[in-house]
Amino acid sequence: MEIMKAKDIIKICHERLPGTVIVDAWGERGIFYNPEEKLKRGVYVMTVKQKDGDNDKSSQLNREGIYRINTGISKFRFKETFGYIPARPEAGGIVDMPYDFTVENKIIPHPVYAWMGWICVLNPAEKTFEKFMEYIDESYEMAKVKYQKRVK
Repeated sequence: MEIMKAKDIIKICHERLPGTVIVDAWGERGIFYNPEEKLKRGVYVMTVKQKDGDNDKSSQLNREGIYRINTGISKFRFKETFGYIPARPEAGGIVDMPYDFTVENKIIPHPVYAWMGWICVLNPAEKTFEKFMEYIDESYEMAKVKYQKRVK
């Protein structure tokens, strides 16, 4: 199993998704939809996180060579995929769902933002990334709609 490189994932997504920009913020590198750059950053499509944050340590990203791709999907699709939307965790906490948030190469709920419909995958192999790209495509379509609402 060949693990993809984080920089290659960013490059693939940026090239594949017209109107996106790459933004470094909050210790993450992200792809935002911002075709006319009318918004400060744009609308989230996906991020790559390579280190633990103050409120996000459950994936243990400080391990050597570990990174996590994150994207948001519709709550309908999230429920269809994972069964339910969890409650929002307390500040600094993780969602109450029966997942190992340190597992690699498996699409799982986001440990902190699953309540918003976010999902993630740590160190995906190419086949897993291809499946995850379907979710990124959904996020991209949602971002285009949100962008139009924000710039009007």
